[in-house]
Formats: sequence, structure tokens, C-alpha cells
Amino acid sequence: MDSTMAIFNTRITVLDYETTGSVRGFPTEPWQLGMVTLEAGKLDPDSMFESWLKVDADRPFNPHAPGRHARLRAELAEAPTPQELWPSVKARLTDFPLCAHNVGTEKKFTRQMAPMHRFGLWIDTLRIARKAWPGCTSYALDDLIVLLDLKPEIDALCVGREAHDALYDAVASAKLLEYLLSQPGWGGLTVGELAAM
Repeated sequence: MDSTMAIFNTRITVLDYETTGSVRGFPTEPWQLGMVTLEAGKLDPDSMFESWLKVDADRPFNPHAPGRHARLRAELAEAPTPQELWPSVKARLTDFPLCAHNVGTEKKFTRQMAPMHRFGLWIDTLRIARKAWPGCTSYALDDLIVLLDLKPEIDALCVGREAHDALYDAVASAKLLEYLLSQPGWGGLTVGELAAM
């Protein structure tokens, strides 16, 4: 992966996981993965992808974990494990820079999905937003998309979804990055420069 490549000459996979949250005696597990591609600085609606991820039916969730997991326990019990899903998402996660809002969770679960694989550059829209818009009262993804008037576009792409749905949040992160790259002075950055922020 060439870190000197101009951001508008590359394809970026933007992703989000939703998780069980922390519960004593259990490891935190992902239950949903959402992804979308940013191509030449623009979100590609045809690239939207999501999958449930297996969570055993008797495994407790943190009662404060956001999302609609409580209504999906039967589907989650039958969903693929991250390792079973890996062959169908490998190309999107290994051949391109990766992006998320506050990348820690996404890095952790992507590494767990393929522990022997080395992943490339990560772009963090949270860190970038803090540099681009200093002084915001909140840098939470759902607050930023309202502040920047991006929510109507995201709602139109993700009909019936809302924040803390992995596909919705991946699309929201992608639209946030797309908006940022359209601002004066940001479009000329390289992948490496963006990842280093």
C-alpha cells in the first residue's frame, strides 16, 4: 500500500462494528459489521455491505450496549463467526487503506478476524475532525453529522437505520470523510498524511 498516493487516487474501505459491550466474565464480541467504499473521495453507494456476526444465544450483552441486538438474538446465534466471514471480506480489508471513527474498536476486531494478517494504514475520522473543526462541543459521530448537515444524505442512503447500526455508522464516517476532503486545502493530502493525523 503506497502511503504517498494522493487521497483522490485511492480506494478506502470505511467500516464499523457494533459490539456486545463489556460484561464481566465475557470477552467483548462484535455482532454486526458494516462497510462502504470511498472511491476518489466519493462514497460509492453500490459498495455498501453488512453482516451479522455470531453471538451465542445465551451470551449476555451489556444492558447499555446500543443498537437493536435484543431483537436479533436468533439471527445472531446463526450468523457467521468473524473467521467464517473473513474470506468474503478479505479483499476489502487487506488491499486498501481502512477508515473508521475512533479506530480502536475496528482495529481490534479486524485483527481478531485475521490474527496472522498485517493490515495497512488506518484513517481515523475522529482525530481528523478534532484537527479540522477545533472547539466543537462534541466529536461523537452522530453529533458531527448533524452539525455538518450530513444526516439527511446518510438517512437517504440507510433508510430505516439510525446511529449505532454498523452500516449506518460506516456510511456516516464515509460521508464525514467525503465532506472533509471537499473542503479547501484537504483534497491534496496523501493517504499517509491523512493516516498520520
